[in-house]
Amino acid sequence: MAIATKNTKPFYNTEIPSDWEIKKLVKLGNVISGLTYSPDDISEETGVLVLRSSNIQGGRLNFDDNVFVKVKEEDFNLVKKNDILICVRNGSKSLIGKCALIDNNAEGMAFGAFMAVFRGDYNEYLIHVFNTDIYYREIHRNLGATINSINGSDLKEFKIPLPPLPEQKAIARVLSTWDEAIHKTEQLIAQKEQRKKWLMQQLLTGKKRLKGFENTKWKIQPLENFIKSVVREVPKPDVPYLGIGLRSHGKGTFLKPDEQPEKNSMDKFYVVKPNDLIVNITFAWEQAIAIVRPEDDGALASHRFPTYTFIKEKGHSDFFRFYILQPRMKFMLQMISPGGAGRNRVMSKSDFIKLEFLLPYYKEQIAIAQVLQAADKEISLLKAKAEKLREQKKGLMQQFLTGKVRLKLK
Repeated sequence: MAIATKNTKPFYNTEIPSDWEIKKLVKLGNVISGLTYSPDDISEETGVLVLRSSNIQGGRLNFDDNVFVKVKEEDFNLVKKNDILICVRNGSKSLIGKCALIDNNAEGMAFGAFMAVFRGDYNEYLIHVFNTDIYYREIHRNLGATINSINGSDLKEFKIPLPPLPEQKAIARVLSTWDEAIHKTEQLIAQKEQRKKWLMQQLLTGKKRLKGFENTKWKIQPLENFIKSVVREVPKPDVPYLGIGLRSHGKGTFLKPDEQPEKNSMDKFYVVKPNDLIVNITFAWEQAIAIVRPEDDGALASHRFPTYTFIKEKGHSDFFRFYILQPRMKFMLQMISPGGAGRNRVMSKSDFIKLEFLLPYYKEQIAIAQVLQAADKEISLLKAKAEKLREQKKGLMQQFLTGKVRLKLK
């Protein structure tokens, strides 16, 4: 149960409960620096695994991006469970201060020179404080003038508002409950995304067939059997308009406002409609291809963005929304985009429509799309749940870690 705070005292530009203490980190534990190593000592697979800032993702430790260093393990300071690993130096100022609590999986690992460890008596509470505006205000107040870094001596001087220990433990328990819920939801999202990836690999290649289509053979066919070119030419606008752009690597469309159309050298533009297939001929080799979204309706494209509609009962936009993301599509787009790197590699529009793929017929396209859309919806709902949990936790942190609301202790 929570109760409102009554008696307060000043702390910087806010108020904290009168029975809270204000302590420097040096009074709460030790700051331990990481070890400098030479780039020549880095190995891809052997040596000592060294924790870096890239191992901290979303406040947790992640081991997708590891670095091994060929030095003796005893030359390093090793982390202990419940240490707080902190990024103290980075090329990006926004990454300074990001941190994570060391768990059983990371205990005993080393950490590099751009990192530090705070070793205190009750870090289960402090890790939450280290993710508040109070902490990041101290970080940015002490950043070096020319280098994106903060040194250990400055870190020790950080002032932290602390409730009595029983309240620290109670707050940590509550916030950790939200952390665990967020973590489990994120794990589930990762599992569902992996399952969707597998489904795409199986369904979009015909390796796995859906019930009712087992005896229907796929056929190698050119894209012109499924799509046809559409030209909705309009003159250059004389008022601000929304243009459409395409991200590479199959990451979809985006809208870009043009506030000064009079400065545009092009005389003609082309209107796009939802469910069009659109390609950027300049960056097709980087898989700049997409299906137009409903929110893109009426946006204008240049001549570099040829647009196609799907032939009725031949090609289905929902199916091709997934199909165009396949590695095979990227490979084929590269094959018809000759030339050097960058803007010199221009896709041939005549070759594009002739590209051949092993494809199912219309009804199976719809069935496959429905399965993959259901997987997408499931992932979207889980992501919305995770975001709601993060917002709930943020609200609790603002209340509990400043003492605006107190937990009633038994």
